[in-house]
Amino acid sequence: MIEHVAIIGGGFSGSLAAINLVRHDGPRATLIDRQADAGIGLAYGAAHPTHLLNVRATNMSAFPDDPSHFARWLEEQGHAIVGQTFVPRLLYGTYLRSLLDRVAAENPDRLQIVHGEAVDVVDDSSVRVVLRDGMKITADAAILAVGNLPPPAPGGLALDAFPPDRYAGNCWHAAATEDLGAGDTVLILGTGLTMVDVALLLEAKGFEGRIVALSRRGLLPHAHAAPGAPFVPIRERPTSVLSERLRSLRARGADIGWRSAIDELRPFTQDMWRAASAEERSRFIRHARPWWDIHRHRLAPDVAARIMALLEAGRLDVLAGKVARVEAASNGLTVEWRTRGATKVEQLNVQRIINCTGPQGDLRRTTEPVLNRLTMRGAIRPDAAGLGIDVDDQMRVVADDGVPNDRLFALGPMTRGAFWEIVAVPDIRAQAWTLARRLSNAHWVAEGL
Repeated sequence: MIEHVAIIGGGFSGSLAAINLVRHDGPRATLIDRQADAGIGLAYGAAHPTHLLNVRATNMSAFPDDPSHFARWLEEQGHAIVGQTFVPRLLYGTYLRSLLDRVAAENPDRLQIVHGEAVDVVDDSSVRVVLRDGMKITADAAILAVGNLPPPAPGGLALDAFPPDRYAGNCWHAAATEDLGAGDTVLILGTGLTMVDVALLLEAKGFEGRIVALSRRGLLPHAHAAPGAPFVPIRERPTSVLSERLRSLRARGADIGWRSAIDELRPFTQDMWRAASAEERSRFIRHARPWWDIHRHRLAPDVAARIMALLEAGRLDVLAGKVARVEAASNGLTVEWRTRGATKVEQLNVQRIINCTGPQGDLRRTTEPVLNRLTMRGAIRPDAAGLGIDVDDQMRVVADDGVPNDRLFALGPMTRGAFWEIVAVPDIRAQAWTLARRLSNAHWVAEGL
């Protein structure tokens, strides 16, 4: 019988798991986080005041069974919202922290928050989470809720050898976007949502130099738009065969608009992914993923307008290509790169490179201590696509021998290999809610939160 659950990671995934264990009258929980501000996480704690959510406020409730919860909280705090409101991320972080603080204060015997870094999980007669300072937390089960891992340096470039004022591997560290002059050029590796955040952060900090964003295809995320004309959404799960899905999606987009065609897939995406063969998943990742990402994960209209202004002013250039070599120069770094589809090598002189290539998913390359040790022992293994931790449909981690562990679970973006759509709030909140209910043997939800 599970009476105590240790949760490793106090960001959105871990905090929601802890809160829902209390809501469902489940096992008591110990939430372990290396940051002092558990409940906020990197996505909402490291944001700038100008950074907005990429999802409308009306769809950002922490609870799938109470979809208007966040909207009510905003109103209680004196923030008026309308259907198209995209609120600041820091404000959403305040919301999450207030939920966690309230549940912890009202249920001190049910929820404990521990500030520390988990470096191992030992599973024998009980589950013991080992912290860096030597402290051990004994529980009946543990949940890995580590969030997105920092991006790896592109292979073969040895960027980590350069000093931090030249190469910023952690784009969220304050130093990554500071101490730059008006005549400097910053190279951002990646052109997705994180690049957008960093480019706007540079602008907000007064950077007047040039920003160059480089990725293999040079694709930028699209923007949200006002809802289109009403339509009748599909009711059955579409085929997961990639070629058929693409044809159907294009045809549907022509009828109802591409945004609506993408959005109506939301209830089916995880089931489509699970139903797809390993070959189909691999084909999707190789050929369709970049286009799916820029259509599915969109920018708030105000954010998209600011990026367009930078492009039109010539302060931001977006390039499609690949870095071939980086060398130290007297005034920065010399970057040799090839335009996509070309063999000619071009040069770019930059003062700093900022890595925004996307989170690390390969367990064989991670430096996260707890994941590294569990992988080395075979207690967890990479999923078949190399996107994160292998889990079954109940979020139980799968060991090297292929057997799911009834006492060790994983939540959030590191389970994308099993669920694919598990990076946005609406998906993660449902996953955390489902796992908490399962661990609580819950058939109802307490009211009042």
